[in-house]
Amino acid sequence: MTKTKILLVDDHPVIRFGLVTLLEQQEEVEIVAEAEGGQDALDKLEQHKDIELVIMDIKMPDMDGIEATQAIDKKYPNIVVLALSMYDEQDYISKMLEAGASGYILKNSSSEEIMKAVRMVMAGENYFSSRVLDMMVSEYLREKGVANTTEPEEVVLTEREKDILKLIAEEKTSIEIGEALEISQRTVDTHRRNLIDKLDCKNTAGLVKFAIKKGYSNTEK
Repeated sequence: MTKTKILLVDDHPVIRFGLVTLLEQQEEVEIVAEAEGGQDALDKLEQHKDIELVIMDIKMPDMDGIEATQAIDKKYPNIVVLALSMYDEQDYISKMLEAGASGYILKNSSSEEIMKAVRMVMAGENYFSSRVLDMMVSEYLREKGVANTTEPEEVVLTEREKDILKLIAEEKTSIEIGEALEISQRTVDTHRRNLIDKLDCKNTAGLVKFAIKKGYSNTEK
C-alpha cells in the first residue's frame, strides 16, 4: 500500500503529539515531518520532497497558516493543504480557502472525520466539517440579505447535473457519485468542472452553497 506522506503544522506540541498518535494508527498515511509554524513548515518542505499533504493550523508564530498556505500553493501546487483549526469563524474559513486549502476541519473532529477528510482531499475533493459548512451557508445567506435585489439570470441545469450537484453537497466523492449514478469517475469530474464554470463558482464549496440555495441538499446533520 502506498502511504500518503504528511507534514503536521501546529505550534502546540501536545496537539501534534495527539495527531501523530491518531494518524500513526492508520496504515494509509505516514507522518514524514512536524513543524511548529508557517516558516518552519516551508523549511520542512524543502527538506522532505516526498510530502503530499500538509495538515495546517492557522494561528501560529512567525507565519500563520494562511500565509503559509498561500506560499505552499504558489511554490508547491501539487501539495494538498487541509486546514485543522479550533476557529470556526467565517473570516478564517474564507481566507484559508482563498489561500488554497482543499478542506477545513475543526480540532474537535473525531478521528474518523479527520481520516475521511484526508482521504477526500487526497482524492481531489474538498471536505468541510459540518460546523464549517454551516458557517459557509450562514455567510452566504447574510451576503444574500444585503446584496442587490436584482436576481441574476437563472442558470438551467440538466437532470444529471442536478443529481451530481446533490451528491456533491452530500460530501460524496467522485468515486461514490459515479457508483450511485452508474457513470465513470472521469465523467463525474468532467461534470464537476463544467458545473464550476457554469455556475461561476471558485471551487466545490461554491457548488455546495448553490445546492443548498436551490434546495438540492438537506443540510441537517
